[in-house]
Amino acid sequence: MSSLVERIPVSERGFAAAEIELDMAMQTHPHAGHDVVVIGGSMGAAEPLRTILADMPTEVPAAFFVILHMAARSSGILRTVTSAISHLPVHVAEDGMAFQHGHVYLAVPDHHLLLTAKGLIRLGTGPRENMSRPAIDALFRSAAAAAGPRVIGVLLSGLLSDGVAGLDAIKRCGGLAMVQDPIDATASSMPRSALQTIAVDRIAPAALLGGALCELIAQPAGAAAPVPGEILTEVAIAAGAHTDVDLTARVSSPSPLTCPSCGGVLSTVNDEGPLRYRCQIGHGMTADVLESQQRKALHRALAVALRTIEERVALVKRMAADHRANDRLVAAESYDGRAEEYGKHIEVLRHAIASSTED
Repeated sequence: MSSLVERIPVSERGFAAAEIELDMAMQTHPHAGHDVVVIGGSMGAAEPLRTILADMPTEVPAAFFVILHMAARSSGILRTVTSAISHLPVHVAEDGMAFQHGHVYLAVPDHHLLLTAKGLIRLGTGPRENMSRPAIDALFRSAAAAAGPRVIGVLLSGLLSDGVAGLDAIKRCGGLAMVQDPIDATASSMPRSALQTIAVDRIAPAALLGGALCELIAQPAGAAAPVPGEILTEVAIAAGAHTDVDLTARVSSPSPLTCPSCGGVLSTVNDEGPLRYRCQIGHGMTADVLESQQRKALHRALAVALRTIEERVALVKRMAADHRANDRLVAAESYDGRAEEYGKHIEVLRHAIASSTED
């Protein structure tokens, strides 16, 4: 790959540009090796990531792209990677940067890390996916669209299911999928969700992930194939393409659900991967992420209701005492009755809150 850093004007971003670049990919890289490795994880993924990169040889014929979900403006991922390896160059991703074999590229906060068929990195400004930007799904999907059968997707320990839809896109475009063994993972739900949805090519515990990945990199890639249009559309959304009803209709069908990010109507994404949704703004999420956000919203709403009723009880008790002090006994008894009734509501709400604990 070229070592030159090329810059693409922002005005070239979008659906049409993505289609052109993918056409070029079909012509330029029909039988290359597995030279694009995308890695994603969240809770508990730092140690497996260090193990993988430490086990890579100096002349490894692949470029590595990494997303670990960390707080915005955090430098933790850079420290995590650089503390593990000294034999591979590590870069914080920049828009328009050309990627090279034997190098590691790290996602930056508040931008989707995307790849193009021209061998360039793009920093997407599209909506959050699974409440995250950068999102693992966005990286995996763009790699699948840009490099097809040359891609290996690696999903590590993490909560919920970010990365599963992207891993499915990699498989649909002819690439390979590898996941950390859920039994070995600190947070098993992310790799377990992948195993429930996708026919993965390799499962390994953290200590063996690096060796397993080297074996997959050495395998020859298959021939490139046309990229499904819905994958192109979602890559464009992550890049920052303007979204509207017509664009989301390309990949989804309306549902009665509401987006927890913007309050808009959610549509069900039409693919064979995990059940997931997108709104007209472009926010995307799998069903388990949506359920988690709904549970958190319910918890907050119940907490507000509890506080309001507790304040109401305090007020009516004060009013009852005031009426009683002034010998208005009928009014006092009325407010005592209200306080007792509100007290029953409080017990119901406390039970409901205990049953709807936030993640």
